[in-house]
Order: sequence, then structure tokens, then C-alpha cells
Amino acid sequence: MYRTHNCGALRIEDVGKEVTLSGWLQASRDFGGMTFIDLRDRYGITQLVFNAEDNNELAERAQKLGREFVLKVEGRVRERSNKNPNRPTGDIEIEVHTLSILNESKVPPFTIEDDTDGGDDLRMKYRYLDIRRAPVKESLIFRSKLAIETRKYLSEQNFVEVETPVLIKSTPEGARDFVVPSRMNPGQFYALPQSPQTFKQILMVAGMDRYFQIVKCFRDEDLRADRQPEFTQIDCEMAFVTQEEILNTFEGLTKHLFKSMKGIELPDFPRMDYDEAIRLYGSDKPDLRFGMQFVELNDVAKGKDFSVFNNAELIVGICAEGQAETYSNKDIKKLTEWMQRPQIGAKGLVYVKVNADGTFKSSVGKFYDDADLKIWADKFGAKAGDMLLILSGEAEKTRKQLNELRLEMGRRMDLIQEGDFKPLWVIDFPLLEWDEESERFHAMHHPFTSPKKEDVPRMLTGDHETMKSLRADAYDLVINGAEIGGGSIRIHDRALQSRNFDLLGFSKEEALAQFGFLLGAFEYGAPPHGGIAFGFDRLCAVMNGQSSIRDYIAFPKNNQGRDMMIDAPASIDQTQLDELRIDLQKEMSS
Repeated sequence: MYRTHNCGALRIEDVGKEVTLSGWLQASRDFGGMTFIDLRDRYGITQLVFNAEDNNELAERAQKLGREFVLKVEGRVRERSNKNPNRPTGDIEIEVHTLSILNESKVPPFTIEDDTDGGDDLRMKYRYLDIRRAPVKESLIFRSKLAIETRKYLSEQNFVEVETPVLIKSTPEGARDFVVPSRMNPGQFYALPQSPQTFKQILMVAGMDRYFQIVKCFRDEDLRADRQPEFTQIDCEMAFVTQEEILNTFEGLTKHLFKSMKGIELPDFPRMDYDEAIRLYGSDKPDLRFGMQFVELNDVAKGKDFSVFNNAELIVGICAEGQAETYSNKDIKKLTEWMQRPQIGAKGLVYVKVNADGTFKSSVGKFYDDADLKIWADKFGAKAGDMLLILSGEAEKTRKQLNELRLEMGRRMDLIQEGDFKPLWVIDFPLLEWDEESERFHAMHHPFTSPKKEDVPRMLTGDHETMKSLRADAYDLVINGAEIGGGSIRIHDRALQSRNFDLLGFSKEEALAQFGFLLGAFEYGAPPHGGIAFGFDRLCAVMNGQSSIRDYIAFPKNNQGRDMMIDAPASIDQTQLDELRIDLQKEMSS
């Protein structure tokens, strides 16, 4: 027997018991006649004691042990004289009688501690060591429990878990596909699914009614902290439902997960139109943990001698409460430079400080007198000590820039409280987006999203400009400024789906080649249906107040899409290339 208890189990009531423990050597401390070792496993840490007076040979062996050696010990539980209140096992220790070295270890390349000295790539190269650290281990355990609670809730709501194929057909919409050559069909390729979208719609046609899957998805796109080339979704679809029923079902799932995993009772989620989110926050995923809504100034800031404002499509700003005295001219210059970085691209930043005596200090003071600036301040509801920060320019770009400034000011002003969660539904997205470069429409969500019922006649008969104003029965779940999930009511009528393909630039032949199986299924009694997919990795991170999803993935890729541990992607053997009929030299030269 390797263990009678794990290293996190023993308490003061176990004093006197003879026990067997196994685990890794976390740390050792030698005090001459006494040697103390912290033994760690997945469940916790227990202190071991080796007393030279009782067994000098055993104590000498203990002194020679290295970090991360795998040990088995037998001994008696006793009360610690110097207790550790920060450790669940801190009231006891094990007086060791026998010691077995199950395996030795090289000195690890970084410390196996909560705060490690290992960089990201080094930790990912030795991920099996990184997972031994409590933060990563606890993140993976959290992910496991969250998946179990998800399955439990959806099962109780009569959802059926169905696996869909991983080798599918490549489609031109959305992000780039990962493709897999077929040996038995030379010159042809499978694609790894970006989502099970068409399959879950087919399942609704098949009468499965309520489907879910915790499923791997793949996108060959540029990476960042909250993106990976392979990621996991809670993927769901329902038949004979309205948008309202879907929102209520998955608001219920979200509340259940927060309650069961974090002990947090979330209130009912507010709803916000897409247009309102863009107007008030410059983002379709606004962070509602603090205010600072946008205020537009076009009607009161134009018509003076300040050409920057006069020539702008939009003049808009935020009110930073109580920051007038905090920000010196030097601080504002640094903030302006921060906004002018290429990542944001603002050309400048106008400020107005509201003084205690009712006067104003502003970077545009020579163009606007105090009477003008008071009108501005009144629009913002600004009071003495507040500071207005204003941008201008092309409407869409300016709102995006101001969104970045709002979030940065929220961080600088400590407006974001740890453990505060503000979910909302963003609804009524545009159905289509016009792309000037390609001169064609793109689906805002995906090609299978239904327009709102009242917009269907306009979609079938409208002109080009009408298409730009079509609204979708689409919705996103946003928590703390992060998009957690998105979905829509789907088109279930072949004629309407064909019309949407026309608008997206598909020829009849292309639509049939790519999606003929779905269009054909719609001819056999497709029910009204809709669904949603949650980003499972991102949900894990947001629930724990983190921005990176990497620690919630057992073996993540780095920013170049490489698996540092197994060194993938990698070249393959020439024999495999020949079987696949791939001439690599020809491909690379072309």
C-alpha cells in the first residue's frame, strides 16, 4: 500500500494514528538533529519529521533527499509544537519510522511554488512540473468540476449529450480552418471543426430537441492571452424555442454555475441592444462593473474655431470622477501618449477639469470659454474635482478608442472590485456587415443566423441599403467585459437560407457544394430552432478573475501556436508525405 491517507487529509483528531503517505518532496529544512520535509501530493502538504536521536541512519538519508524526489513514508501522527495556521494540515506532523525512495528527480528548472521563477515558455515546456504547482492544479480541478456541474444542469433540463464529427468539410466563412489531408482520397482534405454548428442544426431536424456537447473546436487564427488554436465550447441547441426561452435557460445555467462553484447568487441579467452598447460604451461587450458611460458633444462642441471638432464625425467623452487634482499636465501628456500608441491610434486627447470655484481648465480653453465648458460639464453631470476626457474623429474608430480609455481609467481609478460580477445579454445585433475591401456582406455571427421576424420581408425583397439595417435574432452573454457565449435563432427555411447565402456572395453552385446537406435537410420538416455556445476556457478564467485561459488548459500552446512540451507542429516522415501524395518541395517553392 502506497498510502493510507493523502497529504491533505490528516488533522488534529488523527494524532496517534500510524499512517502511510506518498508524494513529492516540496522542501526540506535541516536543523542538525532534526530534519523537516514537506511532502506534497495533489491534495495538500504534510510535514514530516526525522529525529537523529531516534534513528540517526534514517535522519541522514532524509538530509540527502532532493527536491521533487518521490517518497513513501510510514510513521505516527503527532501534534506540532509550532503550528502553521495557513495550512489545513498545519496542526500535525508525521514522525517518520520508515522511508522509501520511489523515484529520484533532477533539480527542476523552476521552483514548484505558487509564485514561481519560471517564464511562460519554460513552464509550458515542462508542463508536467507546472501542473504540480497549486495555482495550475487548482485551475484544472476547477475546470473539471465546472464541466460536471454543466452536465448536471443540462441533463436536468432534458438535454442529450451527442458527439459530432471532428473530421469535417472546410467552409469559407469565419476564421481559417486547420486542414487534414486524406490518404484514401488523394488531393482532398478534411477540416477540423471551428464549431459543430451545422451538425447541431441537423440534430434538431433529426428530432433530438435539446442537444449539448462540451466539445473541442479549432481555429487557425492569431493568438493572444484569451485565445488558443484549440479550445472548448459548451455547445447547445434547442428546437421549438424562442429567443426568450434560450436566454432564460442559459441564464439559469450561468446562475447555477456561479452558485455551485463560487457560492455567488447572481441577480437577473439585464438586456442591452447592440446599438445601445456601442453608443454608451463603444463595445458590444461592455464592462458594467463601473459607470463612465459615453456622452456625445456634437450638438454643443461644433461651430467654434476648433477645426478638429468641426471636421469630426463624432465628438464623445467620459467623466473621470475626482481626477482633476490627481492628474497633472505631465500625467495627462503620458495618458495622451498612451492613447496615441499604434494599438489604439488616437490622434489626440482633449481634457476639461472642473475647478472647485466653478471655473474650468482645459486643453481647448482658447476656443471655448467657461460658459461653453459648463454646458459640456452639465451634459456629463460633472461636479467640482471631476475631469472630462474627450476624443473626436470617425465615429466607429473613436468609440473603439474611447472604450480602451474607459477601461484603462477604470483600472487606474480602482473602480473594478475583485469578486464583482456583472453579466448582461447584448441582443439585436446587425445581421450583416458590409466589407468595403471585399465589397461584400459578411455574417455578423454566422450564415445560419435568422433575421428578426419583422425583418424577414425586407431581407427577401430589400435593396443593398436595406440589407445594412437588418437585425438578427442574435445574442451574446457578456460578463465583466468578456464575451462568454453567443448564439442566435437559426434560419430553418430553405428559401430564406438560400437568400442569405446569396447576400453573402455565394453562388448557387457554391452554396450547394458547401451546405447542400443542410439545405436538403430543411426540406424534410426542419423545426424552428436556436442555440448558443459558451467559451468554456474563458468562462473558467472569468469566474476566477483572470484574463488568461492558459492555466485552465492542461497543455496549452504559446503565442506562436507551438506546443513547447512535445515540440509541435513538426515535420513528418517522407514516407507519410508520399502516402498522402504531398510534394513538400513543390509546395514550398510555389
